[in-house]
Amino acid sequence: MESLFQRSLDDLIKGLRLSPPGVEAAFIAKSVDEIRREIKSTDSQTKATALQKLTYLHSLHGVDMSWAAFPAVELSSSAVHSHKRLAFLSASLSFNPNTTDVILLLTHQLRKDFSSSNPHDVSLALCTLSSISTPDLSRDLTPDLFTLLNSSKNFVKKKAIAAILRVFEQYPEAVRVCFKRIVENLESSDMGVLSAAVGLFCELAVKEPRSYLPLAPEFYKILVDSRNNWVLIKVLKIFAKLAPLEPRLAKRIVEPICEHLRRTGAKSLEFECVNTIVTSLSEYEPAVKLAVMKIQEFLLDNDPNLKYLGLQALAIVAAKHSWAVLENKDVVIKSLDDVDVNIKLEALQLVMAMVSEDNVAEICKVLISYALKSDPEFCNEILGSILSTCSRNFYDVIVDFDWYVSLLGEMSRIPHCQKGEEIETQLIDIGMRVKDVRPELVHIARGLLIDPALLGNPFIRKVLSAAAWLSGEYVEFSRNPLELMESLLQPRTCLLPPPIRAVYIQSAFKVLTFCIYSFLSCGDDTSYHSELTDSVLKGDFQESSDTVTIAPISDTDIYDGLITRSSHQPPKCVSTGNGDDSMISHEQISSASLRKQQLTQKSIMDLVNLVETNLGPLAGSHEVEIQERASNVLGMIELIKPRIHSSTDESEGDKIKGEPESF
Repeated sequence: MESLFQRSLDDLIKGLRLSPPGVEAAFIAKSVDEIRREIKSTDSQTKATALQKLTYLHSLHGVDMSWAAFPAVELSSSAVHSHKRLAFLSASLSFNPNTTDVILLLTHQLRKDFSSSNPHDVSLALCTLSSISTPDLSRDLTPDLFTLLNSSKNFVKKKAIAAILRVFEQYPEAVRVCFKRIVENLESSDMGVLSAAVGLFCELAVKEPRSYLPLAPEFYKILVDSRNNWVLIKVLKIFAKLAPLEPRLAKRIVEPICEHLRRTGAKSLEFECVNTIVTSLSEYEPAVKLAVMKIQEFLLDNDPNLKYLGLQALAIVAAKHSWAVLENKDVVIKSLDDVDVNIKLEALQLVMAMVSEDNVAEICKVLISYALKSDPEFCNEILGSILSTCSRNFYDVIVDFDWYVSLLGEMSRIPHCQKGEEIETQLIDIGMRVKDVRPELVHIARGLLIDPALLGNPFIRKVLSAAAWLSGEYVEFSRNPLELMESLLQPRTCLLPPPIRAVYIQSAFKVLTFCIYSFLSCGDDTSYHSELTDSVLKGDFQESSDTVTIAPISDTDIYDGLITRSSHQPPKCVSTGNGDDSMISHEQISSASLRKQQLTQKSIMDLVNLVETNLGPLAGSHEVEIQERASNVLGMIELIKPRIHSSTDESEGDKIKGEPESF
């Protein structure tokens, strides 16, 4: 009577489908309550139907069924195969070796089913064991598995070999007991048994290949004689692990593998042959060339899966044979425009693997062109790859740093660029490391500062911060410091967050200090040399055995937690050590002469007025950092204004000489 009015699985599914939205959870809860009552029934059919419904709800709706572990064990002893199958399925899905206490109650039933005359019952028991195996269960059932490995039924033998891998993991001692019989199955004429045995050794060899090196003759025989692609693929995977351990083995297997590669038409086997050659037999040049020919076929195939596999294989061979990538350079670069994102990413890795000192500029130019027309995600993958590759080993591949800092500026202007932090780090790092690139850095920095499109891009604000810092730190390399100041004080900087505005203000302070110092210390061209000599005699320069450098204005700038002394200083005076103590380079004289023409009293006063106009309102800012730095600049202006006015000479051409008063 219980089973007569019991709802079947079909009734449960129909009820779920007819449930209105929002009522499904209540229907499931009600169904679970019904199942709890039904599963306690002594009738095996009622119990089986209840367990069937619970298994369905667990699989599709995540309903907990751990509480039904014991009814599943009870039902597993049923003589009806459908009930036994349902019980073992329930155990496989819900039993957890760490939390299910009744697992050991299955030991007797599994042993009983292993000796059953029905191969399907044996198969169910083996599948269940591989799913719920524990160390205790594996230890107790290892003798039964040993017997099944010699079963007269190939169907059972195949299942036993497949199940024993999990037993080995849980109970390693089982390897010693069953190893010999598994090896015997490598000579089986049944392809299912042979495939299972080779698959088992393939998994075992991954973890500890040296232990299975003595089985190389058996695997070699299968490699030469077998015509089953699946078995050959597994054997090739085994040899890929064993060949590096024994050079004589590699020499023996290279020709059979090449023969399979030439004759087979199966792409899966072709790829495995190629993979084995490029990973474990790369010392054999003829085999590598044959593998590269097959890789080219993969790259030119219309199937995106084969193209992806070809790129993967090319990436493996590129580690030892870069010529293989260069031969396929055009195909690889063309793959950057593929519709498949995985193909594009794999191609990008290969392109970056080709980078060297000779071709870095060419490759970066091509990649930037692809970045401009790519979607935002892949665009940033390209930019990130360029940045990481070019900065590798302290910019090992970069010869022309002027070109590279120009490239960094160009990357900052790409609309989808989100690599502001990396670009910022490299701009500052290069500025600190490479002295010769500082003039170009200042030029690039000003271009970034005046670009209105960058101010509104939140991802590039870090780059603007670096540009502002570089402009102030290396202002002596600027050909027009007045334009640099205008860039730092432009009204649109109000769009920037306070920490970056603080960097702008501090850099403006540095530029202003440098301009005033240069105006007060530099005379005309004929007197400039003598002024430098006089200054040296007065002790205003710092000397070393080889160089004489104008002492920088004492200033400490805090940039992102890094404290570094400001390098504001006029052009260097180099001592040759041969009696001429004030030799000045032609470039420095030209730069100083140009600044002398720009830094007139009127231009300095205009500069001071510009600073006061733009920073005056910021002295009352609510941001402490901005307020403090603006106040410092305005305070310095108040101190220096009298000195600027006093520099006016009544007679034309008369210049202020000597060191400016300390401020």
